[in-house]
Amino acid sequence: MANLLNSIKVTYRRIPAGRGLVLTLCYTLIISASYYLSFLLRFDFSIPKLYLSAFFSTLPALVALELALLYVFGQFSILLSYFRIPDLYRISMAMLCATLIQVIAWYVNDRLDLGMTVIPRGVIMSNFIMGLMLLCCFRVLIRIVREKNSAIKTRSKDLTRVAIIGAGDVGSQLAAEMMAKGFMKMRPVIFLDDDNKKWRRCIHSIPVVGSPDELPSVKKQYGIESVIIAMPSASTKRVRDIVDMCNEESVTVHTVPSMEELATGKVSTTKIRQVQIEDLLGRKEVSLDTDNIKAMIAGRIVMVTGAGGSIGSELVVQIASYGPKQILLVERSEIGMFSLEARLKELNYENNILPIVVDICDLDDMRAIMGAHKPELIFHAAAYKHVPIMERQPATALLNNSFGTANLAEMASEFGVERFVLISTDKAINPTNAMGASKRLAEIYIQSLNFKPGNKTRFMAVRFGNVLNSSGSVIPTFRKQIEEGGPVTVTHPEVTRYFMTIPEAVGLVLQCGTLGEGGEIFVLNMGTPVKIVDMARQMIRMSGLRPDLDIDIKFVGLRPGEKLYEELRHNKEQHAPTKHGRIFRFACNPTPYDVVCQEFSDIYLNIGGMKSANEVRMFIKRYVPEYTPYIDQE
Repeated sequence: MANLLNSIKVTYRRIPAGRGLVLTLCYTLIISASYYLSFLLRFDFSIPKLYLSAFFSTLPALVALELALLYVFGQFSILLSYFRIPDLYRISMAMLCATLIQVIAWYVNDRLDLGMTVIPRGVIMSNFIMGLMLLCCFRVLIRIVREKNSAIKTRSKDLTRVAIIGAGDVGSQLAAEMMAKGFMKMRPVIFLDDDNKKWRRCIHSIPVVGSPDELPSVKKQYGIESVIIAMPSASTKRVRDIVDMCNEESVTVHTVPSMEELATGKVSTTKIRQVQIEDLLGRKEVSLDTDNIKAMIAGRIVMVTGAGGSIGSELVVQIASYGPKQILLVERSEIGMFSLEARLKELNYENNILPIVVDICDLDDMRAIMGAHKPELIFHAAAYKHVPIMERQPATALLNNSFGTANLAEMASEFGVERFVLISTDKAINPTNAMGASKRLAEIYIQSLNFKPGNKTRFMAVRFGNVLNSSGSVIPTFRKQIEEGGPVTVTHPEVTRYFMTIPEAVGLVLQCGTLGEGGEIFVLNMGTPVKIVDMARQMIRMSGLRPDLDIDIKFVGLRPGEKLYEELRHNKEQHAPTKHGRIFRFACNPTPYDVVCQEFSDIYLNIGGMKSANEVRMFIKRYVPEYTPYIDQE
């Protein structure tokens, strides 16, 4: 009881004095009117003097009781003009509790003859119904006034006439909010839905006129200027077909957030946005075993290298959501660290982070950090990843991606880190470029170190392909080229790539961390590969332009070290299933640790004296036999 009273006091202090007084007055008038009407109904609108006296003597106690219960159920901390099902539930519970207390008082008085003023049971029951009805009518009336005023303010010929595709719960809620608030200067005029049972019916006075495929025929009739796709669970193919149809009809297209975003509460249905290429790539929702991920992370000290990059920053955000004791943000770029800190502050994760600006190749600094903070988990995302740049500087790729990883892994083993997860790439599979070969060497080293006698750290690597909207990826490049009027440059008409979203890839990386026993290389199931030229054409159409007419597509030839198709595994790797359907485990016999150390020593001692990139690439091939180096014609 004391806790309840304290919570009531705290809540009451948060309510502005003037607003609290107005609410108290409104509720008092409604409760009094309801009570009086209940007496009138009980006595056929002619209340005897005895019971009229009982009304006046019990009214203050009843008002105090019902005001207190309305307060307990949150009806003093709400905005009156917003009334939905949860509000109806809370008002109902407040009135029901008040009625139960009155019934108990009547029963106790009747049994013990306490001499209290007797209120007829019919009045008590009528008051429950009448009070609930009047309170709800009051709230609904306030909402109607608010929406009407909002509609008057937004009523204009400039409002865009919108067709909402999807007449389900999401579409219905979106239409209600649009009519109530008039946001984005849009006015819904029709629904289109695949379910023929909804046709020729109305939702919020808006007709459901037919299937989305009928848009071309109803566009002129209803003056449709824009379309909002309110089908978050629709298949990618269906969304793609609708988008293509809208592009052909020169109608702008927006969409509501995905089911994943809605389920996590990150956004609401009203946060509409333009359709992105990510919505059309056929990505299936990823299901994660969050309990195991939380068990791995919660209460632990976690280090993320390359924390300011596309993958690293998302790793930090997702790790922070699982309650670690501390996250060590290791990043060389001050700008990247600044952006990451700002993002974490917005998400209220700044309390358990420690930003550290350092280069992972600086052995003394990294050893000092490891010794001072003793991380229990390391996610190693720091790497040079851009293929053309590293192709020109293969020695730099080796120093950072291979030797940087090897040195960090040795420290992890020395300081007893529990798990070490290397973020690798599908370009390490039968590599044709220096970047991929450098990552393959990193994989070889940690696999060998995992089986070194005395090592207790579980080392594992995770490979995945291209990540949508990561820094330097193809989508931002295409978007910029389209904005500048073209041409959009594609290396080859047949080049294909696997794609994943950043949150999807990172979620699966964390899942791999829970699955690894040590020495594995995990490969993520990235779905169906996509032709880059098809993606370019789709992005041009989504911009309201026509490929090869408004925007040219120019084929510029494969870059040095670039493949037409990405591969899934080395020929010596053996496939093994995991508990997760989107993750595969590859295992092979690791190279003995002493041999790997000797090979890395040979590479390190020799590459510094090499005069050309070709010489470095050919030297790498000695230690990565499956590597097919690109040789410049010097």
